[in-house]
Amino acid sequence: MDGKERRKAILEELKGGGRPVSASALARRLGVSRQIIVGDVALLRSAGAAIAATPRGYMLQEGETGLRRQVACRHTAGEMTAELYAMVDNGCTVVDVIVEHPVYGQLTGGLQLKSRYDVDRFVERSRGVSPLSLLTEGVHLHTLLCPDEAALERVREALRELGILFAP
Repeated sequence: MDGKERRKAILEELKGGGRPVSASALARRLGVSRQIIVGDVALLRSAGAAIAATPRGYMLQEGETGLRRQVACRHTAGEMTAELYAMVDNGCTVVDVIVEHPVYGQLTGGLQLKSRYDVDRFVERSRGVSPLSLLTEGVHLHTLLCPDEAALERVREALRELGILFAP
């Protein structure tokens, strides 16, 4: 299989399940190294494919529906689970986390968390690793995909009640 065929196969794998697929899993299925997959994904992105990298693997972002909004938050590492639950419990997908770094500018980490199950898996994988928000004394943004403004307002209210919604 040449590179062009392999990239087509990667897109087909990502279209198939609606769930993230790791570079390692793609590499096993296609009989190449993980680094070849990472390079192929970079080429697919440069050609316009909407591929997101999440903590659980790659996924297509096609067919996104709803309102894309951001909320500013500030909390300790111990409050991360409650923050993320407040977002998914109110019907929104947590697309990413963004911090503003004094040297590198905006740093974004893809999340794609849609449920408590996703949050629990993310939190488990995060144990022993410093969150991006540590770079900014806990201040960060989350991009949310919400079905409507009412869901976004529910998230904001839940974060306010938790003392996590950032309002300097």
